[in-house]
Amino acid sequence: MEDTLVNRKQLNPEAGPEAAYGARLRSVRERRGWKQDELAAEIGYSGRHISAVETARKPPTRQFSTAVDVVLKLDGTAESFVREWGEIRHGVLLEGFPEYLHQEARATEVRLFEVGVIPGVLQTREYASAIESNSVRCGAITADQAAERVQALVERQAALERHNPPMIFAVPDESCIRRPIGSATAMEAQLDHLVAFAELPHTVLQIAPYEMGERRSFNRSVNLLTLPDRAVVSYVESETQGHLDRELASVVPLVRTYHRLQAEALSQAASVEMIHQARKGTS
Repeated sequence: MEDTLVNRKQLNPEAGPEAAYGARLRSVRERRGWKQDELAAEIGYSGRHISAVETARKPPTRQFSTAVDVVLKLDGTAESFVREWGEIRHGVLLEGFPEYLHQEARATEVRLFEVGVIPGVLQTREYASAIESNSVRCGAITADQAAERVQALVERQAALERHNPPMIFAVPDESCIRRPIGSATAMEAQLDHLVAFAELPHTVLQIAPYEMGERRSFNRSVNLLTLPDRAVVSYVESETQGHLDRELASVVPLVRTYHRLQAEALSQAASVEMIHQARKGTS
């Protein structure tokens, strides 16, 4: 497919990040004297796909952006399309979270607490998609942004499945396994996934039961990372904002509170049994 002068669509890079990406892709391609089909042949996509990305009808992906960078010799440069793709993806994430993801990918230990929903790195694609679909229905994000969030989660999970993965300690509140998300089938699969997670050699899963009452230490999402140099950082999230903290004065109390939470939570065996009982309730 070639963009002839007759049907050539005028691009508006101000229309949004994906429109800006597409307009720049067209500009760089044309400076090289390449037609859409010629670039497509080089990167393993169709001319129709190139056209859809340039006109913002189809969002770019990491794979696509990497292929463009390699062919156009932009890998690692300020003009990298992978860099721009990352900025687009991070644009749908809370403030502070992109930096957290960078640190999480290199952490040696990850500690998680969550209320109401399964922690992100433990979510199945179907469970995560159900959450994001509701955000689309509420008008909070677009369908494309929902897809980007789910893809970002999948990539985040993959980063934690590396060689020599970090120890992951997860202490979700009981509400996380009791609250139905998506279809009954999706929720069953999610609970099965938690049980499988608990069986891994580098994981610990403990449920903070309702009976803890006021002794439950946290009332919002808390993530703690131990980095290769043994430094610890925290990430605390509200509905609208995330905050990454490296200051010992505020991080150390969170670490101590997390240890108390673990001491009072159910054992892993008791937690798995509770998950099995919750799964029966979804059938």
